[in-house]
Amino acid sequence: MCALGWSCAEQTPQKPSLMDNFPEFDLQGHRGARGLLPENTIPSLIEAVRYGVTTLEIDIVASADSLIVISHEPWFHHDISSHPNGNPVTIEEARSLNMFEMTYSEIRQYDVGKRGHHNYPEQQPIPAYKPLMLEAIQAVEDYINQNNLQPVNYNIEIKSHPNDYDVYYPQPEEYIRLIVAELADAGISDRFYLQSFDVNPLIVLRQNHPEIPIALLVNNDNGLDWNLNELGYTPEIYSPNFRFVNAELLERVHDLGMKLIPWTVNESDDMQRLTEMGVDGLITDYPNRAMELESVRSKMGI
Repeated sequence: MCALGWSCAEQTPQKPSLMDNFPEFDLQGHRGARGLLPENTIPSLIEAVRYGVTTLEIDIVASADSLIVISHEPWFHHDISSHPNGNPVTIEEARSLNMFEMTYSEIRQYDVGKRGHHNYPEQQPIPAYKPLMLEAIQAVEDYINQNNLQPVNYNIEIKSHPNDYDVYYPQPEEYIRLIVAELADAGISDRFYLQSFDVNPLIVLRQNHPEIPIALLVNNDNGLDWNLNELGYTPEIYSPNFRFVNAELLERVHDLGMKLIPWTVNESDDMQRLTEMGVDGLITDYPNRAMELESVRSKMGI
């Protein structure tokens, strides 16, 4: 049996998956609500829920003690991080603060919110730490239940690069094993999918857990055929940089039976244009801006 309770031998899921009930229009909060509160933190995720997103987009890495941590980088980025003693992390030392070589108890002592972020002037600085994936999901689920809100989905990005296996990230096989094992305990079996720019963990994932929906992230102009050939199969979701999206790409993606969800769309004009074009969702740092648009609200049935 697979870790999630489904048969790995069957191509047809034995339990419902997110794709069985995918939102008509999927508004995703990027790293929570990065434009408003510190990225990939519990307050930021809850803020995105407050603005009515249908999906939370989060990034994950692994600690030295094989726990899955929410973080965009596998080190402490100099723009947002502070040492346990309060001193800012410098650009020179950032990559040496390698979370793959740190226990989670060590990781948790660093602050990643009180400095704010100079690229996001609307972001409110608050003390914050990098949470465990399971901890963050539980906090979101508790908030939703306590406030009688609609459940949200989770778009979980596997941060990974072939040059950094065994340095900043586990090998793909071990990485997928850790991630799927933790998700088995999360209580969201039909409300998540996994995505990555790195095709290797996605290949392992499809081979071992075909029941889990997958998104291919794209940040190149090599074209749809090239990117799908690199992956070796057609995923459920194609997720390119929004600058690469046009009507022709959208039509081809839909013809292949995929959803098209571009990232990271922060300006209202781009949100309006892409929504009217017919994309299946948006990933944004500013869910508040998206919810102000009539085109988005109409797509979401609000």
